[in-house]
Amino acid sequence: MNIDLSVDEMQRYSRHILLHELGGIGQMALKEASVLVVGVGGLGSPVALYLAAAGVGRIGLIDNDSVDISNLQRQILYDTASIGQKKVFLAAQKLRALNPQVRVDVWDIRLEERAVALDIIQHYDLVCDGSDNFETRYNVNAMCVHLHKPLIIAALQGFRGQITTFRPKQGCYHCIFPQDEGRVEAPTCSQSGVLGSVVGVMGTLQATEAIKELTGLGNSLVGRLLCFDALVMRFSEMPVGIDPCCSVCKS
Repeated sequence: MNIDLSVDEMQRYSRHILLHELGGIGQMALKEASVLVVGVGGLGSPVALYLAAAGVGRIGLIDNDSVDISNLQRQILYDTASIGQKKVFLAAQKLRALNPQVRVDVWDIRLEERAVALDIIQHYDLVCDGSDNFETRYNVNAMCVHLHKPLIIAALQGFRGQITTFRPKQGCYHCIFPQDEGRVEAPTCSQSGVLGSVVGVMGTLQATEAIKELTGLGNSLVGRLLCFDALVMRFSEMPVGIDPCCSVCKS
């Protein structure tokens, strides 16, 4: 790979380039990469900020919510003056201000229709899902399977969070959490509460895992569900595998 970085880019990403595991080649891989962030709330805020700061060349943002005062406890892309405004446009403005060299695409929609999801996801190398409902999560998962796109999903509740990565033909979200028409939605943050800093931890882990996937660094979370419990300040993990009967990735 040819390293085509400007003087400004060399300075901006100098701390990355100093890492021998990453270097100029890794930084070029980030520059040429694209990531779609589904949901720019608690998880999507740190994901989008760190990916933009890292120099990911193209970042897509999907969200149709407006900022509420209750969001400000954990959604670090926004401030008090943001209340009532559309998240996705504010988020794009912040990312462009942070790094003008990054292309930012925005969709002020809720990603539920599969045809719409298919049309958007196909243009990105990787997807980070920070949605807060099963319908969107299953939809994004199905489209990533169909399009052979890697997917990084994080979820949280209270003081705990979970994260894992799915690569094409190596299992999917439906393998671990099969969709059930009778499934009761997990309580939302507004129903059960969440510690704001835990959201930040999980979103930062998503961004880290995305950077690793895009540059081929380290060991992936594929096949592992990483769990974080802030009350005891402990990470643990459990193996997750492919369901041979999965109706999504084995269909």
